[in-house]
Amino acid sequence: MSNRKRQPPSQDPIEDNWLKETQQLTFAQSRTALDLTLAALQSEELEVEAMAGLYRQAVAYADRCEQVLQQVQQQVEELDLISLES
Repeated sequence: MSNRKRQPPSQDPIEDNWLKETQQLTFAQSRTALDLTLAALQSEELEVEAMAGLYRQAVAYADRCEQVLQQVQQQVEELDLISLES
């Protein structure tokens, strides 16, 4: 599990919906979105006010990537147990 500090739940219903939608993304989609968000955070033209929102997005995409990887790892471990039992 990640050592990243989790962000508190948002009070913004639009952001809450966006966060729910991230849970439907594939690993590749989440990774691409994370890469794009990190690139935006590195922009010298970025407004300070936008940084917090982009940071929350990056954390959500990274969390989704980690979640998918953990699901796949669990599936592989289950398959290994089944093959050992056979």
